[in-house]
Amino acid sequence: MDHFLYRDGALYAEDVPVAEIAARVGTPFYCYSTATLTRHFRLFDEALEGTDHLVCYAMKAASNQAILKTLAGLGAGMDVVSGGEYARARAAGVPGEKIVFSGVGKTRQEMRLALEGGIRQFNVESEPEMRALSEVAMSLGTRAPITIRVNPDVDAKTHAKIATGKSENKFGIPIARAREVYAEAAALPGLEVIGIDVHIGSQLTELEPFRLAYLKVAELTETLRADGHDIRRLDLGGGLGIPYARSNEAPPLPTDYGALIKETVGHLGCEIEIEPGRLVAGNAGILVSRVIYVKEGEGRNFLILDGAMNDLIRPAMYDAHHDIVPVLEPTPGAEQTPYDIVGPVCESGDTFARGRMMPPLAEGDLVAFRGAGAYGAVMASEYNTRPLVPEVLVHEHQFAVIRARPTFDEMINRDTIPEWL
Repeated sequence: MDHFLYRDGALYAEDVPVAEIAARVGTPFYCYSTATLTRHFRLFDEALEGTDHLVCYAMKAASNQAILKTLAGLGAGMDVVSGGEYARARAAGVPGEKIVFSGVGKTRQEMRLALEGGIRQFNVESEPEMRALSEVAMSLGTRAPITIRVNPDVDAKTHAKIATGKSENKFGIPIARAREVYAEAAALPGLEVIGIDVHIGSQLTELEPFRLAYLKVAELTETLRADGHDIRRLDLGGGLGIPYARSNEAPPLPTDYGALIKETVGHLGCEIEIEPGRLVAGNAGILVSRVIYVKEGEGRNFLILDGAMNDLIRPAMYDAHHDIVPVLEPTPGAEQTPYDIVGPVCESGDTFARGRMMPPLAEGDLVAFRGAGAYGAVMASEYNTRPLVPEVLVHEHQFAVIRARPTFDEMINRDTIPEWL
């Protein structure tokens, strides 16, 4: 469910007409709904009610500080994967003790930044990282709290580029080697081992892969405790998917996911962390674009938009589907025509959809890409010297620009000309 609905023949974001935002801000732009962000976060939080838990929003999905501040105000922790994300979380007012640092390539500089600023835990992904973190912590006269990410060799049944829990993926240590790696971690003077981390992928549409992974984590917890480790926290990752095409069967609900967690690891008495990102932010955002031209081609017609692959790269990178709807509601029974929906970037890959059935559209009409709140604005670029698009946050009848569109001068003036030129 989201809060982007037709009302009186026009698409609204909560209580604000999308066309009104377009008139004020220009296109293309991202628009987020506070009500949807709030609802989706609370679904996860309520799903774990009765357990000691923390829902850590995976910032990589959408990291604008206004979004972070909205979620932090609801009690969210943050899952970060870079020093920049850590700095963003802190700037949004998130305390260090509610920030989890994940990622396979943490640098010593990033480790120092988090240790000095405060951190809930590092999710360590390899033995070299573990040793480096111990050295950094010792140089600061402290100990770093860690979980170790184990790779359970479970097929998440998702896109190959966002699967992370198979043995051939770069993430974590093989679960078969966990005992020896935990033994080494316990012997390193700069580390405090507190738990286990697992994350098997993104955009999962069924619960069985989670079940298989979490049962392995439960077994490992008991084994490590028998070895003398104080395993008191389980970071179970995120990955629950969203329905990008409204005609598709909906993925499992957070309530079902929460019940699975309680069933598989609830008996262990551990604090539970989860790291949802896509399901919190995905349907909370749309990308609004304008039709520049309607072009008749050889055997096909094109809708050429002012939005492009640099604004929303998911279709080009993942062959991802986004429902694309007119901002003015089509009349019931309006005739549908197949269009290739494309942007102005000089690459054939700048294609959002092929043969997509759409109602009649003309130059100047507005369209909205649904489900664009996650991995949209955060993955945008200035390719072709196209400005990063604005981000807008709606709250009931109000809206605010939370990231402005840069001018060409602002973009160009970031370059520096050497003296010899």
